[in-house]
Amino acid sequence: MSDHPLMRRLSVAINARSGELLPALAGFGLFFCLFSGYFMLRPIREAMGIQGGVENLQWLFTATFVVMLIAVPLFAWLNSRVPRIHFIDWVYGFFCLNLLAFAVLFAMHSDSVWMARVFYVWISVYNLFVVSVAWSLMADVFDSPQAKRLFAFIAAGASVGGLVGPALAALLVSALGQAGLALLSGLLLGAALALKHYLMAWRERGGAGRPGAQAAESPRRPVAGNPFSGMLRVFRSRYLLGVSAFVILLATVSTFLYFEQARLVAELFPDRDEQVRVFGLIDFVVQAGALLAQVFVTGRVAQRFGVRALLTLVPALLCLGFIGLALAPTFAMLAGLMIARRIGEYAFVRPGREMLFAPLDAETKYKAKNFIDTVVYRGGDAISGWAKSLLDLLGQGAVLVALVGALCAALWGALGWYLGRKADRDEDERMPR
Repeated sequence: MSDHPLMRRLSVAINARSGELLPALAGFGLFFCLFSGYFMLRPIREAMGIQGGVENLQWLFTATFVVMLIAVPLFAWLNSRVPRIHFIDWVYGFFCLNLLAFAVLFAMHSDSVWMARVFYVWISVYNLFVVSVAWSLMADVFDSPQAKRLFAFIAAGASVGGLVGPALAALLVSALGQAGLALLSGLLLGAALALKHYLMAWRERGGAGRPGAQAAESPRRPVAGNPFSGMLRVFRSRYLLGVSAFVILLATVSTFLYFEQARLVAELFPDRDEQVRVFGLIDFVVQAGALLAQVFVTGRVAQRFGVRALLTLVPALLCLGFIGLALAPTFAMLAGLMIARRIGEYAFVRPGREMLFAPLDAETKYKAKNFIDTVVYRGGDAISGWAKSLLDLLGQGAVLVALVGALCAALWGALGWYLGRKADRDEDERMPR
């Protein structure tokens, strides 16, 4: 199959070398399944967040952070007991059961405000966990040079899923209802699990566990450490603390924009169906733009300019965008900045961030990384949510928020340059002379 002319052209297009095309497609498919299922439910989540009251969003962010504090040690405990090759089976199986339970609740209590709040918090936890674990898998399956070449294409599966998911929701919601969409999302999560099995099998033949590759721990053993070892590893490492600060600044910039978006959408589009359409349109534009960048730009930028370019370009652009928002605080400006932020995160920042973990050990990839992706990220959300509320109380409107956002984006970009430069230097030192 790989000798077919179309396959050869596709390999060249995505920078895949001999034997890497099928696993790259499997990684693409895994993220497609995850994000199709998630983005079918995302417009429902956004509308439910508004249903619970825009003034209460910071409480939902705080509740999400608290749930993360409880969930992360439990998942780390499981990771220390279950062989790495089976860990994702347990995680995704658990969330499949959750989706089945929500399908029943949607059918029985679809208009409940508390139901909306519970679902909002749950899906915020669910999305970070399943995506974090999926990227841990990719960092485990592919070695560092493979990651630099293939992660952008693999991440494009998320963008395609982000396009297909809202379209499926719009086409099927009348026939299936919210309960049916939850069940379909569960089926897609099961398909992602099947692709995970193929990738872990290929790892031993052509990936990070292949003969001749750098030594890697056996995936047939549990990850070393205890339920809190990921957190402790982060606190003991300047590098991982830098990654954590990078994630907090990312979350802060994102939360400021998200709250402003929710406030303006609630003011300008009071009807819930209109809100869902607005969020769906923004999602479509974001995923289309991210897909084009991931397929044609990201991998080449990473190879030519290194990880530092992926982690610096977007914060620099957003710093300028926040200054523009301070000068012209309109919904059009905000929507454009929100779209640019999300396209940049999906196409550049997220692949670059995952490349930082590819050369590290399994305990860092699964436990420390999961702690950063969930507790640190949602902690950043919660803190920045309350900070945004405090700025609103000062009565300066979007201008003050935009100026603080510009400062955060500048710090975010400087830290991205530092982390990316270190990753590029470390890879150069590992390359054979």
